[in-house]
Amino acid sequence: MTYGKKLREQIAGPGTTPLIGVYDMYSASIAAKHYDGMFVSGFGFAASHYGLPDIGFIAWPDMVAFVQRLRGAFPHHHLLVDIDDGYVDPEVACHVVEGLERIGASGVILEDQKRPRRCGHADGKQVLPLEEYLDKLEKVLQTRRDLVVVARTDATDEHDILHRAERLAATDADVILVDGVRSEEWIRRIRRVVGDKPLLFNQIAGGKSPRLSLSELDGLGVDVAIYSTPCLFAAHEAMDSALSELKAADGRLPVVDAAGGVGVKASTTLLERNIARERLGAPAPESEGVGV
Repeated sequence: MTYGKKLREQIAGPGTTPLIGVYDMYSASIAAKHYDGMFVSGFGFAASHYGLPDIGFIAWPDMVAFVQRLRGAFPHHHLLVDIDDGYVDPEVACHVVEGLERIGASGVILEDQKRPRRCGHADGKQVLPLEEYLDKLEKVLQTRRDLVVVARTDATDEHDILHRAERLAATDADVILVDGVRSEEWIRRIRRVVGDKPLLFNQIAGGKSPRLSLSELDGLGVDVAIYSTPCLFAAHEAMDSALSELKAADGRLPVVDAAGGVGVKASTTLLERNIARERLGAPAPESEGVGV
């Protein structure tokens, strides 16, 4: 069974499928313990790989190389990849989709923003003319073999949001994403216009969308939830706190709790799982999610 088909079947099953945003191999190693699906977030990748905001700096060969490393370490997890606007040109978008499918990505998200692009929860977004985006989307759909394709709109005008969502739902895209949705009522409105097409909701801490549980999203008819930055933001907070404490302690390292603390042993044990994962098969995630 292909990775695309596995993800498609997961989405079609009961409940809302969670996909956790990862930004490097270490965050992915931790996420893989708890969830069976990962989201390769453009926000996280731009931050970790370049130290830059998510405004269009990502070069597609870097993203493809990262996904290849992820798939090598996590052969049994869903991998949904953010490819932004397909790196501008339809020809490039198709080339990237071919490459990602070849190395084992489960799916991609293709947005309708035009340059300069922005994070989906930032102000100042601009969208391509709808027909131009639909042409790019159609080329990508014709290129993929079984890869899941999420069609995303970043429209902000209320009429345009619903119009684009309806038009995207009429294509052969597998899933529809309207980014930056501001309320539960808007989720319901979008759900109505996309009909039976699976719907994806993007959650990011401090973003424009409401904080909703998986149970609440399921009740609203949402099929997939991507969590773009929980690992990145948690790492930011933890590292800042740890270094502040190290400075306050005059450089003396804290005592590692033998039961649950993270030191050399715990870190090495985590990473050793990635060596044995493909050879021995993936252990079931420790919580949340269904084994693939």
